[in-house]
Amino acid sequence: MSTIDGPTLQPDAESAKDEIDRETSKKPGTNKRTPVRDWWNGLRRPQQWAFLIIVVVAAYALPILNPPILSTQPGTDWPIACFHMALYALIAVGLNVVVGYAGLLDLGYVAFFAVGGYVAAMLTSPDSPFVHIPFLWTVPVAMAVTMFFGVFLGVPTLRLRGDYLAIVTLGFGEIVRILATIIPALRGNVGFSQLSQPPGKNADGSALFTNSNGTPWYWLAITIIIIVLLLVGNLERSRVGRAWVAIREDEDAAEIMGVPVFKYKVWAFAIGAAIGGLSGALSAGQTGFINNQGFGVQYSILFLAAVVLGGAGNKVGAIVGGAIVAYIPDRFIAIADYKYLIFGIALIIMMIFRAGGILGARQKLLAFGRTAYAHVPRPGAQKPGARPPTGSGPIIPVAAAEEGGKP
Repeated sequence: MSTIDGPTLQPDAESAKDEIDRETSKKPGTNKRTPVRDWWNGLRRPQQWAFLIIVVVAAYALPILNPPILSTQPGTDWPIACFHMALYALIAVGLNVVVGYAGLLDLGYVAFFAVGGYVAAMLTSPDSPFVHIPFLWTVPVAMAVTMFFGVFLGVPTLRLRGDYLAIVTLGFGEIVRILATIIPALRGNVGFSQLSQPPGKNADGSALFTNSNGTPWYWLAITIIIIVLLLVGNLERSRVGRAWVAIREDEDAAEIMGVPVFKYKVWAFAIGAAIGGLSGALSAGQTGFINNQGFGVQYSILFLAAVVLGGAGNKVGAIVGGAIVAYIPDRFIAIADYKYLIFGIALIIMMIFRAGGILGARQKLLAFGRTAYAHVPRPGAQKPGARPPTGSGPIIPVAAAEEGGKP
């Protein structure tokens, strides 16, 4: 035995059993199942895109298929219910940028939704004295205006944290609702009606986009969601996304490490506000009417519940949560008045049994994560029962070594 080699630790019975279980679980034909997330991450990029194409095609066909189990009829028109699910999913994706990525508690997100709707109404409704433009042109205008409001709110308030920031954003949402009531140009309870809609004609010459036909509105919303997901996904893997995650995990540590915390907070508010304004414009266009009654604080709570229920920090989870929050009241009309109680109880149960949400965010490397993870050495490289290398010291069980190195 070499005089400089220390004693080699041999696993005791319990640790050896754990090692055998790990090795057995890697062999094909065992009973252990690979989690769906690990299976998905193990696929190559073309395989993932192939599955995503199938999911997208099924999503586009959803209002036409009208599955009997999922259908909301006769209580609610199924294509309209599909549009509501897509709209709430888009809202949840925007709020997820603020709450899930940057970790900022925003209880006034409905204010951005309201601003986007009013911009679309004031630029398309015949009740408005302002200049009228086609509906599709109002979408980027609504996003720009709500982004300005996001920066306007973020600059003076984002130096606050936690409950203080939540109270300020809650107040901002109420301020927007009150301004819509007292400013004559916004028409209070009377509101704006007969908003214009996107262009398009059916085969018989009738308008494609109408208030009662939810299918084209749903297809438009799904298309926008796909575009937003691609942009948000790239943003998540960029320097900005990594800065948001650092701020969410520990703001002080991120600032010490050189992350410009305030700037990235404002960016999160601006981008989240832009998506909120986009969804507000779509909602106003489909409804064809808007007034000050649809922007109470309870809607902000529903939007936040969608993000928390689906999984804060996970854009797919936000879509699932938003769809669930919109689907349940449309599917079960008899209990629609109790939706706030139902979702409140659901959130309590989720916090107890699955705090991360249905599809909670997983801590991982955001940039080149797949390549880096493939090169990380796995534990248990030496199989159980293998002989120790030549020249090593005496074999001592792990349990004995922890008690002082005596066998």
